[in-house]
Amino acid sequence: MFEVLFTHVTEKVSLTDEEKDMIKTFFSPKKLRKKQYLLQEGNVCKYLCFVEKGLLRSYNVDEKGEEHMNMFAWEGWWTSDMYSFFSGEKAVINIDAIEDTEFLTINAAAFEEMTLKVPKMDRYFRILFQNSLVTKERRLISAVTHSAEEKYTKLAESNPKLIQRVPQNLIASYLGLAPETLSRIRKNIALRK
Repeated sequence: MFEVLFTHVTEKVSLTDEEKDMIKTFFSPKKLRKKQYLLQEGNVCKYLCFVEKGLLRSYNVDEKGEEHMNMFAWEGWWTSDMYSFFSGEKAVINIDAIEDTEFLTINAAAFEEMTLKVPKMDRYFRILFQNSLVTKERRLISAVTHSAEEKYTKLAESNPKLIQRVPQNLIASYLGLAPETLSRIRKNIALRK
């Protein structure tokens, strides 16, 4: 374990072998089976998680009991309820496994210590948080300016493996669409090809 993490980190910052060894001491490897929860709404999020293998989903449930996908996390992705993780307040999202998943966890105290002892990791996370902010901003703009078909087409072009791995009802929820709408869009696209 740690191969995917270090591949991902070294795309943004270079690490020495000594730094890698130190970083390993701050993480704990974990596994989830398909449909098991990593986090449930109302609990405090104690970990920031990095997916080494598998697929997680992050979502919230409205007062009608309908799920609304926030994000998917597959190999090389981080996930957490960031507000809960950093504030200690109760989580407002759920995270569970779409596939059997192997991941690394780090708690808030270890995160602080790691970023102090390995300053390159502080830079790495700053880059990640910047990119995440830009991505969320673009997703918000897309949600209010693009048609349903445009949203799906952009997602399919930018994440073709995600479209293959995630059930269509979850893709529809992520895009803010009814499953029937997504099915119709996919059919229309297939007919045009």
